[in-house]
Amino acid sequence: MGEYGAAASDCSAKVSADDTLKQVPVMSSMASRSTDILSTVGYDSIIQHLNNGRKNCKEFEEFLKERASIEEKYGKDLLSLSKKKPCGQSEINTLKRALDVFKQQVDNVAQCHIQLAHTLREEARKMEEFREKQKLQRKKTETIMDAAHKQRNSQFKKTMDAKKNYEQKCRDKDEAEQAVHRSANVANPRQQEKLFVKLATSKTAVEDSDKAYMLHINMLEKVREDWQSEHIKACEAFEAQECERISFFRNALWLHVNQLSQQCVTNDEMYEQVRKSLEMCSIEKDIQYFVNQRKTGQTPPAPIMYENFYSPQRNAAPPGKTTGPNVARRGPLPVPKRLPDDPDYSLVEDYTLLYQ
Repeated sequence: MGEYGAAASDCSAKVSADDTLKQVPVMSSMASRSTDILSTVGYDSIIQHLNNGRKNCKEFEEFLKERASIEEKYGKDLLSLSKKKPCGQSEINTLKRALDVFKQQVDNVAQCHIQLAHTLREEARKMEEFREKQKLQRKKTETIMDAAHKQRNSQFKKTMDAKKNYEQKCRDKDEAEQAVHRSANVANPRQQEKLFVKLATSKTAVEDSDKAYMLHINMLEKVREDWQSEHIKACEAFEAQECERISFFRNALWLHVNQLSQQCVTNDEMYEQVRKSLEMCSIEKDIQYFVNQRKTGQTPPAPIMYENFYSPQRNAAPPGKTTGPNVARRGPLPVPKRLPDDPDYSLVEDYTLLYQ
């Protein structure tokens, strides 16, 4: 068998099987062990094995179709989730951009799973075509072998019938000879003459049946040689076909695993884009952006002063208006604190990432 030469990340990789069909045929010897000329035990065993192989290909084909349905449903559900379910839609600035990248990459992952479903269905179609091609090839060989079996069985039956006839004629001749010997002392010449005629007739019948028996034996040997030759050819054809099936099945399974591995790699590459966008997310910038967008002014409301109703300066300054200097009301931006049980994520202070 050839060596596996495919990398796990190469979806088109196939294992080498150049030497698969160069093996010495062994099915013919396995199928010819029975000494009974009419036995088809070995041949039937090969046919059953080939039927099992075809069934296995059918099962893998159905597996690919089921996996394709799962991948397609997962992709469509993920796509629906991304489009219909709100996910931080009111965020602003850098975190909003990171969320946009996240939603886009989730859409891309969903599309990849849907595409994988199409790919798996295509692989299932190839398996079906291969299975049907082998079925047609086998049918031709089986038709030839069925005809050879029928001819062999028919000639064997004719030969056995000729043998029975020959043996019966021999017994008839023996009985005629014994009758002649018993009538040797009988004085009836006419009766003796009848016995001699019967003996001569029986000898002629023995010679004729013997020739017919030998003819059928020779014909049976010719049929047996032809059947054995076709049998060997059929076994060699079946063995080559089985080698091809195993190679094709093995490559199909190898390719399927590579496709699943590639899907994981592709998903991780897309999620990496989300991680990179989160690296660009700045807590300070987002807070400052919100302040700049929603600020109402730099001056806080003035203190409400006590006003004496009888004071002459009661209306000197409108209530709530600032009369003193501006006072800064914002202190430094607080630094987010991490609790001991918090998961790892992109930190503002050191930009520490889980994936580096």
